[in-house]
Amino acid sequence: ICDVYGSGYFYIPGTETCLRIGGFVRYDIGIGDREGHQDVADRLGDGTNDTYHKQARFTLKTWTGQETELGTLKTFTETRFNFKDGYHDDAGSSTSLNFAWIQLGGFRVGKDESAFNTFNGYAGNVIDDTIVPYGEFDTNVIQYYFDAGNGFSAVVSLEDGAGANTIDSYVPHIVGGVKYTQGWGAISGVVGYDSNYESWAGKARLDVTVNDAISAFVMAGYGSDSDFTDPNTGHSFFKLWDGSWAVWGGASYKFNEKASFNVQASYDDGKTFGLAANVAYDVVPGFTVTAEVDYFNKADSDWHGSDDGVGGILRFQRSF
Repeated sequence: ICDVYGSGYFYIPGTETCLRIGGFVRYDIGIGDREGHQDVADRLGDGTNDTYHKQARFTLKTWTGQETELGTLKTFTETRFNFKDGYHDDAGSSTSLNFAWIQLGGFRVGKDESAFNTFNGYAGNVIDDTIVPYGEFDTNVIQYYFDAGNGFSAVVSLEDGAGANTIDSYVPHIVGGVKYTQGWGAISGVVGYDSNYESWAGKARLDVTVNDAISAFVMAGYGSDSDFTDPNTGHSFFKLWDGSWAVWGGASYKFNEKASFNVQASYDDGKTFGLAANVAYDVVPGFTVTAEVDYFNKADSDWHGSDDGVGGILRFQRSF
């Protein structure tokens, strides 16, 4: 009976609950000027310890499912244990609870990532997909998901935000989204309201499945950059790109059952351009090696001076 929730579930003895345990062990080796991965030595200008950027991560995930008179009762948790080397602000060991939610039918509460990102999807199958940021992630939520069963789905999410973007009143951040999914792909849109700055931002996305080997997407975002955002950055909880608009696009090509090529390009109103491309190879089932090259270029604008860089990352990941 547990197979109704997918593979890997088993009964917890003495209960009617099905449990699945999974996760991954990952080791990243980064070199060069990867965006958002600059160390303290670079900023001091002495170049000390400025070689590889390595991080090990163990992620533990749990899923549960149980049928009730009110619908399916689910939970999901994800805890990450990290160790980052080098001379960084965040070097050393760290632990984070990335997901911990309960869902009954379409109603979900707990720790999640913002529906502004999860509902219409992340920006491509590359590692460094946030050279142009497309929204915040961590937040507590109260959500409702609606699935009409004919390809149409929708979500409404009340969110607390995190860090400097945590709500500063009893009015939550609000996200609403709609999606239409068919065999050819999907079209979706989300709108987020930041209650701190009383500002709106939105994203629209088109996914296309060309055939079994080729898939592609394009996503565009728009939000106010003045009056209704942080006066120092022009950002809000949902609009983290510079300026009013941003675009992302990418594609994936499966060479065969083991190897695939993935690429993503992005650009925003603040004149930041990002390009990332990788080849992912399944050495054996559950063990993937990914080699990626990343490039960013920032032209002079109201948000930053000119800068550019090239970097790369080699990822080893054992998923279970």
